[in-house]
Amino acid sequence: MSNCQNLEPSGSRIQSPRSLLNRSIDLVRVAWITWMTWIARLHRSIRWHVLALSMIAVGLSSCMSGCMSGCMSSGNSLSVLLPAPTGSAPIGLANGQSVYEYRSIHNPDGIGKFYLGREIAQVMGHQGAAWLERPSRVREEQPDRLIAGLKLRSTDVIADIGAGTGYFSFRIAAQVPAGQVFAVDVQPEMVDILNFLRQEYQINNVEPILGSETNPQLPPASVDLALMVDAYHEFAYPQEMMQNLWFALKPGGRVALVEYRGENPLIPIKGLHKMTQRQVRKEMQAIGLTWQETQEFLPQQHLMIFQRPQD
Repeated sequence: MSNCQNLEPSGSRIQSPRSLLNRSIDLVRVAWITWMTWIARLHRSIRWHVLALSMIAVGLSSCMSGCMSGCMSSGNSLSVLLPAPTGSAPIGLANGQSVYEYRSIHNPDGIGKFYLGREIAQVMGHQGAAWLERPSRVREEQPDRLIAGLKLRSTDVIADIGAGTGYFSFRIAAQVPAGQVFAVDVQPEMVDILNFLRQEYQINNVEPILGSETNPQLPPASVDLALMVDAYHEFAYPQEMMQNLWFALKPGGRVALVEYRGENPLIPIKGLHKMTQRQVRKEMQAIGLTWQETQEFLPQQHLMIFQRPQD
């Protein structure tokens, strides 16, 4: 999600009882999310220590077994193989040439890496989890209207890429009771928060997934709709990520990108955290997605729909 400027308007120094109550509720919510993040990080630390000890034990056991059997050349090891992608390769990705450019002088809000003429923005870390759950987001982004605009079916499989705290994942889960939501994030701390909230809310059709910067780690041809809300512009490897996402889509599957309108300089969001419709269409076309429509009913964001062609 975007590392954005403050969207709250300035107001009077005199606050009404209602505004004081709203501020108190906001502070309690932020404190709760901060505490939850700390608990998730502690849980993750303990979990990885246990996992490390288990791996050491497995390694020692394998080594002793190999010595006793005299089959050291057998190469005992644990490996996980993902199924090979199927279908036609996306357009523009088969020539083996890098499309990235690096510049030492660049926007301080970017990483100095450029893709098809656009500088990639810095990622908002898990430390900003509370900001993703701010109450004002309902007014600013109108999540219910956005989800309605996706025209979901009850059996759809949805991938929320850059899910963060699951702000959209858990809302969408109620719209696909016979389907599933893959909540993908590249930050382990965010995935810990997703797992915590899934248990807290007792929602069974949301599956948190730890992706990488180049791969969302989704099963091939499994997704009806991939949603990215204010996330795509932060992908460090947009070409590789979208290529792997392309293979995760079912034939005819859709991609929905929600980005603050880069065409409007009055929207109070940092420049690299906005995108123009023209730039988005150019980048989606580069990996073989077909533009379907752009909806402009949100206050400050484009909702752009693309589709993987039928095989």
